[in-house]
Amino acid sequence: MSDQQTSTPPPPRADAPIAFAHQAILDAKRAIIGYELFDRSVLLSSKHTAASDAQLLFNVLSGANAESPLGTKDLFVNCTHDSLSGGHLDLIVPQRVVLEIPPLEISDVDQILTRLPNLQEIKRRGFRLAFDYSVLTQPYAPWLDLASFIKFDLSVIRPQTIGSFIKLAHAKSSAQLIAEKVETPAQYEMVASLGVTLFQGFWFAKPILVQGQSVRPAQANILQLINLVRKQASTAEIEEVLKRDPTLSFNLLRFINSAGFGMRTEVTSFKHAVMLLGLNRLFKWAALLLTTSHGGEMPPAVGTTAVARGRLMELLATELLPPEECDNAFVVGVFSLLDTMLGLSMETALATVSLPESVTQALLHRTGPLAPFLELTVACETGDDEAFGRTATQLGLNNNQVNWAHVQALVWAESMGV
Repeated sequence: MSDQQTSTPPPPRADAPIAFAHQAILDAKRAIIGYELFDRSVLLSSKHTAASDAQLLFNVLSGANAESPLGTKDLFVNCTHDSLSGGHLDLIVPQRVVLEIPPLEISDVDQILTRLPNLQEIKRRGFRLAFDYSVLTQPYAPWLDLASFIKFDLSVIRPQTIGSFIKLAHAKSSAQLIAEKVETPAQYEMVASLGVTLFQGFWFAKPILVQGQSVRPAQANILQLINLVRKQASTAEIEEVLKRDPTLSFNLLRFINSAGFGMRTEVTSFKHAVMLLGLNRLFKWAALLLTTSHGGEMPPAVGTTAVARGRLMELLATELLPPEECDNAFVVGVFSLLDTMLGLSMETALATVSLPESVTQALLHRTGPLAPFLELTVACETGDDEAFGRTATQLGLNNNQVNWAHVQALVWAESMGV
């Protein structure tokens, strides 16, 4: 989606669909390989139906076809055994969809063999299946060979027993192992040392603050660029900063010429880039460049998450705020992880760069006109249904509008190749 041709969100519908949340699944390099999708109505009621499962898939896949960048990611979808018989599975391409199969209720464990043929048929059709660690227990032995993924919820399994479960999984299955609810670097290191290769949780987005940490040279040049743009410096001054940093200038041209910009002709010079973008949008894209300045220190998932947040905030603001504030909304989303990118506290990080007051208010104090957009955007990554409902209502946005922007933001972030 180009910046020149920003799409208008679809109009509200009386039968607005259920809203969904997503959570990234990361590999050992801490890059995003897929997303688990959550139906918010299920988060509240803990009950899936064939209708809710079908609606969730429709909401996401209708906005991201197989040719889109999001189509290269695995989509993990929670199911029930009853909904697995629904015809909605006939409407989707199975190769990128992982169905998360829950254990049966204790009163229904005698149905393990009864349910087996249906699971085998779904697997034969090309869907991959994910189970929780209960599939390693003796009653579920008939299901174990069907597992492409086995998930371990760190909020449920006691730390002293997690090693035994993972060792058992390695011995009895060739499935990939996913650690869920990984919230701290210590948890990540523990499960990684045990041979887990996929991870889910928010530890990667939390800043690791180091005493005496300073802004790295590449980041300092980007921050200088942002400060020059904010002061409305001349094109010559801005071009001088770009010439001094080959990586910065390369990344600027790479972004401008990427599919996400939709430029009709290739941009090959800094002066052309500055003139084409204009100062307002150069400010926005300089903020975006910080997501590529991490070297080998910042998890790649941080950059992708920051870009998705920025784009989602921008799209949500399109119908509600003036154009300049939409650009600021983008910057708030990207800079919501600035402390993680720089390894500094948010207060220290923001002191290095000149930003509009509305941006600073939202990032430091969660106040001002952009604050509810940020809260809603973060709620799209979590199960915080109260924050999602409150901010969506405050902004006058329905589920259809948020879902549309949510999917487009994920697709756009992937198209930028951060």
